Amino acid sequence: MKNNHTLIIGGGIVGATLALKLAKAKMPVTLIDARPARDESMWQEVLSQRDARVYALSLASIHLLEDVGAWQKIAASKRKADYSQMQVWQLNGMGELLFGENNNQNAEPDILGSMVEPAVIEHALWQRVNDDTVSDYLTVIAGQKVVNMDWHGADNGYYVTLDDGTIIEAALVVGADGRGSFVRQQAGIALDTLDYNQTAICCAIQTEKPHQATARQAMLPTGTLALLPLADITETDKVNPDYWQSVVWTLPRNQALSLLEEEDRFIADKLAAATNYELGAIRQIESIASFPLTAQQAKSYVADNLVLIGDAAHGVHPLAGQGLNLGMLDVQVLSKQLTHDFARSGGKIWGSNQTLRAYERSRRPHNSLMMHSFSALNWLFAGSLAQARPVQQIRNEGMYRVGKIKPLMRLFAKQASGV
Repeated sequence: MKNNHTLIIGGGIVGATLALKLAKAKMPVTLIDARPARDESMWQEVLSQRDARVYALSLASIHLLEDVGAWQKIAASKRKADYSQMQVWQLNGMGELLFGENNNQNAEPDILGSMVEPAVIEHALWQRVNDDTVSDYLTVIAGQKVVNMDWHGADNGYYVTLDDGTIIEAALVVGADGRGSFVRQQAGIALDTLDYNQTAICCAIQTEKPHQATARQAMLPTGTLALLPLADITETDKVNPDYWQSVVWTLPRNQALSLLEEEDRFIADKLAAATNYELGAIRQIESIASFPLTAQQAKSYVADNLVLIGDAAHGVHPLAGQGLNLGMLDVQVLSKQLTHDFARSGGKIWGSNQTLRAYERSRRPHNSLMMHSFSALNWLFAGSLAQARPVQQIRNEGMYRVGKIKPLMRLFAKQASGV
C-alpha cells in the first residue's frame, strides 16, 4: 500500500495543472492517468499533425499555466495563435459586437487569449510533471485505471485500487476524470443534465483571407459557428501565415449527421456560405469530426475526503469556448483554498470538509451561472422561437445598443479574458 496526501484521478490538462500547483506548494500528490505513457518521440509524432480542435485559453488560464511552468514551453514551441479581437455577428439581422478593438493605431493590441491545440498543452504539462524539480512531491502513474474506491472514514480517507492491484491510501481524492467521471459515480453524486439536440461539426480550414488574430462567432438560426485562429505548423504555413482556422459549427443533430455523409468539398462550400464568406472561400478542409452537445453539472462538487474539478464537475455548451477555462478556475480556487487552510491549521488539516465546501461555494454558483447563460444564449439565437419577429427585433436592438457602449464592451472583453 502506498500512502499519499492527495490522489488526483485523471491526467488531463486540469488534473495535471492541479498536481503541479500542489507540488509547487510542496504538498505530496499522486497523479493517475489511465492513458499509457508517451516518450518524446511519440509526442512529436502526435504534434506533427494539425489538430482541428483548439482551446480558447483566457489570460487567467495562461497565467495559471505560466505559474506551473507549462506556458513557457508552449510559447517556445510557437504552437499557439494569440487573438486580440473577438467578433460576434448575426447573418439574419443587424447587430455586430467587436471586443478588444484598439482605436490607437500606434499601440500594439492587447491580447485577449490564445488558441492552443489540446496535445500542445498536454505535452507541455507532461514535460513539467516529469521534471526533476517536482519529483520530490509529485508521483505520476500512467497506464493504470482505478477499479475500486473504498472510503474508510474522514480520518483515514480513501483506499483506491488500481487495475494492477496497487492500493493507494489518500487523505483526499480529486476527481479530474472527465464528463463520465468514475470518481463521481463511485461517490454517488448525481448529475443535472441538458441535451441540446445539437451536434457540433469540428474541422480545420484554410481560408482565402487571413484571420487577423480575431476569434469569430456567427450566431445563425441553426446554432453558432465559430472560426478560431490556428497556429501555423508547416514551413508553407509560416511563409504565408494566418490562414488556418479551427471551426466549431453547431447544427440541429439530424442536419449535422446528414451533412457529415457528404464529400469534404461539399461540406467546405456549405461552411463558407454559412459564414457569408466572411473570410472568403475555403481552400482546404481537414480533420472533420463531430460530437453531440450537452450540458451537465454535478449536484455536489464535494463529499467527505473527495472533490470534483473540471468536466467531472461541470460541462457547458461550447458556444463561448469557456469549458476548459472554467476548469482552470476550479484549479486556482481549490489549490488556494487547500494550501490556505492547511497553513492556517498549522500544517495539521488537509482537505477537510470545511475546506472543500468553501471551494464548492465559490465555484458551483459561478459555473452554474455560466452553464445557464450559455444555454440562454443558444436559445436566444437558435431554434424556431428564436426566429419569431419580436425575438429577432429585441435581439438585434440589444446587440446594436451594447456595441455602442465602449466601456461595457471593454468590461465584456475583460470578463472573457478571465482576469
